[in-house]
Amino acid sequence: MLGFSAFELARMQFAFTVSVHILFPTITIGLASYLVVLEALWLIRKDDVYLKLYHFWLKVFAINFAMGVVSGIVLAYEFGTNWSGFSKFAGGVTGPLLAYEVLTAFFLEAGFLGVMLFGWDRVGRGLHMFATTMVAIGTLISTTWILASNSWMQTPQGFAIMDGRVVPIDWLAVIFNPSFPFRLVHMTLAAYLSTALFVGASGAWHLLRGNGTPEIRKMFSMSLWMLLLVAPLQILVGDAHGLNTLEHQPAKIAAIEGHWENNADESSLPLIAFGIPDMEAEKTNYAIKIPYLGSLILTHTLRGKIPGLKEFAREDRPNSTIVFFTFRLMVGLGMAMLLLGVMGAWLRLRRRLYDYKPFLAFALAMGPAGLLAVLAGWLTTEIGRQPWVVYGVMRTRDAVSDHSALSLSITLVAFIVIYFLVFGTGVLFMLRLVARGPQEHGTVEPSDDHGQIRRPARPLSAAPGNLDGSPIRDTETV
Repeated sequence: MLGFSAFELARMQFAFTVSVHILFPTITIGLASYLVVLEALWLIRKDDVYLKLYHFWLKVFAINFAMGVVSGIVLAYEFGTNWSGFSKFAGGVTGPLLAYEVLTAFFLEAGFLGVMLFGWDRVGRGLHMFATTMVAIGTLISTTWILASNSWMQTPQGFAIMDGRVVPIDWLAVIFNPSFPFRLVHMTLAAYLSTALFVGASGAWHLLRGNGTPEIRKMFSMSLWMLLLVAPLQILVGDAHGLNTLEHQPAKIAAIEGHWENNADESSLPLIAFGIPDMEAEKTNYAIKIPYLGSLILTHTLRGKIPGLKEFAREDRPNSTIVFFTFRLMVGLGMAMLLLGVMGAWLRLRRRLYDYKPFLAFALAMGPAGLLAVLAGWLTTEIGRQPWVVYGVMRTRDAVSDHSALSLSITLVAFIVIYFLVFGTGVLFMLRLVARGPQEHGTVEPSDDHGQIRRPARPLSAAPGNLDGSPIRDTETV
């Protein structure tokens, strides 16, 4: 396929499938916690605005959760089919970690998801709140195990190599490896920011169309509070994460910065704000440098320096041309998130939060920014780890299965077509659901004097209508 080797095609296939998958858990994590907040506020304040928002976003959560589960199953099979060398070598560590995720997080989510989705009129308020909380905790536990596995691949410890295979000798060291705490917090906050932007964009879309119901205003306001609180925190966590990466993966930081060597005439390290790293020429062309800022950001001193890429063997260098730009895309989007949150606070003080159209258009445009930042961060992390699949221990080339380029080309094309058909349809359906808004759904409200609730008679009836726009009429009163 276009001259790519089987190794390159295997990497492309995994990169594509995991890039699609990561979008859904990101929103699932954020929405699950958001639903806990909404239901708790309704129980405390007795305000039906929170109740309507809960049932509206619960439907979006259900669709997103389902797509996340389906897309994640594929990855588990790819470890065996395309990366059997890695599974054979490191399966003693990664296998149990992924199994723990299923035994704890997935079972917890699956056990309470049914109560959360269909038990509103069958269990008490306290038990339903408990179910919602357990699902949210399950998403965070799942994040913990997945990040523990990935972080171990980045900063491996607590193992020995026996008979050509990794054997864990200290599970606490394996799980709580040096980069794990930073990655866990960074990813969790990224999920909250992505969800806040998604919710905020949906609110902005309705406000721009003149739909300023209390539910729309409330979810728009809550999303901006989340941005204002979490965006600065994420910047601080990202800085700490960078210091940790410099300590354990200095080649990755050098590639991210496009930094090749420490010149004798430079007393400090400048920040290369823009440039085009050239891996063959071993330099960054068209570099725009800001004096001292590189030292200040990377070492928290005015004179500190970091190793240059030339200090590492050519075969051990990450691709600076890619990670240089993916990192800056992530940081740029993060700054835009902070700007959106600060602008929201300023407009809130001026009582223009819901009617200043340039700001609403900005919020709408920022809707996918969180997910784009997650993808950019993931590419930076994974490409920056190369050429290692387990950093410093196993090279990626040694992890791939022995398949032909033809078979991998066929499966890659099949994945792309099927993913766009299946998940593209799911995303469009979810966006149509969001576009109709919470008020148009007629979300859970009393249907008679006894406070009985109207609910869908079948799971698919949770949506407001068919894909062609016609309403679903199959409901029953309980």
